Amino acid sequence: MTDGDTGARDDAGPDRSTMLLRGGLAVVLLAAVGATGGWILAGEDDPAPRPPAAAESLPTTATPGAARSTPGRSAPSAPRTTAPSRSTGLTVPAVVGEDFTDARAELREKRLGWRLVFGTGTGTKVERTSPEAGTEVGPGRTVTLYVSGPAPAATVPDVVGDKCGDAADELVDEGFYPEYRTGRKGTVSRQEPAGDGAARWNDQVSIWCGDAPEDGGSASPTP
Repeated sequence: MTDGDTGARDDAGPDRSTMLLRGGLAVVLLAAVGATGGWILAGEDDPAPRPPAAAESLPTTATPGAARSTPGRSAPSAPRTTAPSRSTGLTVPAVVGEDFTDARAELREKRLGWRLVFGTGTGTKVERTSPEAGTEVGPGRTVTLYVSGPAPAATVPDVVGDKCGDAADELVDEGFYPEYRTGRKGTVSRQEPAGDGAARWNDQVSIWCGDAPEDGGSASPTP
């Protein structure tokens, strides 16, 4: 009895193990199929987004030197150029060879300044000018006249009692340079050298205008 029962149980052991192994594999397969079916029911598309193509991820490269347009803004305009200054039409007159007094009068008519530089030769003719004749200049430009000989003698005009401005104009007309010792307003109360005194062209004549102290005060720059 005992031996028979034992043999029967031993024969059935391998078949039961095989059935259990096959049953486990079936459960695993069903679980996999169920998961796959659940993914198919959820949607046909891949749940993870596809990575962009290489060409789509590359930045757009602009052409070198091409201007980038900005919406709402106009392209910058070209820089403005400064127009050349207008010609004054005023030139240094040709006064070489003329007497310096005539040359000076011609400069005054053209509203140009003058400066006399006397030489060591003889005569009163203009040898050259600076700037040269024909040079374009602006109104008020000082032209230097180089005279061949020394400064000629001249008589100092008497300007005491005249208005300061009138006195200065008279001195300049006679070839002198006024030196303002006490300003340029009022009447001339004193002058040096005295009126009708002997002097030479280009000499300075000091004048005291207004209520000047007897000691003469301090000198003002000559214009």
